[in-house]
Amino acid sequence: MSISTLSKLTVPLASNASAGNQGLLMPKLQYRFRVSLENFGVSTPTTELTKQVIDVTRPNVSFEKITLDVYNSRVYLAGKHTWEEITLNLREDVNNNVQKLVGEQLQKQFDFFEQSAAASGSDYKFVTRIEILDGGNGANAANILETFELYGCYIASSNYQSLNYSTNEPVTIALSIAYDNAIQTPQGTGIGTAVGRTINTLATGGGQ
Repeated sequence: MSISTLSKLTVPLASNASAGNQGLLMPKLQYRFRVSLENFGVSTPTTELTKQVIDVTRPNVSFEKITLDVYNSRVYLAGKHTWEEITLNLREDVNNNVQKLVGEQLQKQFDFFEQSAAASGSDYKFVTRIEILDGGNGANAANILETFELYGCYIASSNYQSLNYSTNEPVTIALSIAYDNAIQTPQGTGIGTAVGRTINTLATGGGQ
């Protein structure tokens, strides 16, 4: 089968589309990823967590709805946004590296032995970095296709899961991570792209 035929294995575009038929692009794959935590816990390196990641959810953002009641109808505006917590599932290791780091982070947030709280968020908050990779490894270094950087993170909940005689599964810890903001890097590829602030210039926006 010729290359010219392969270029037709896609959705036909409108005749005035600049790209035309160019075939499908390679998709990003769910299993090619890496998670790193910066300023997490006390011990180093935190790459012990990176090596024991099972799965992670990507950020979700939602906007509260503002309703304006007018003459015969209603108008809706976007209100304040909320970043939903992500879930990070980790395997525990026989050297206790994972549970030690998780415990250290929890202790930074609140000292359970002394019953003493952190003085401020900057004392315990960390950065979570979720990177999608291209499959490279070893001598062929992995290229980063996309990065979500989550700022102002803390552990909202830690679930040490259960033990079970009837399974062959590893012991795991599930973390729910809350954060203040998320930006996709390099900037210009998604959330965080500089688009400028538009003020009353769109016909469809009006003065609302």
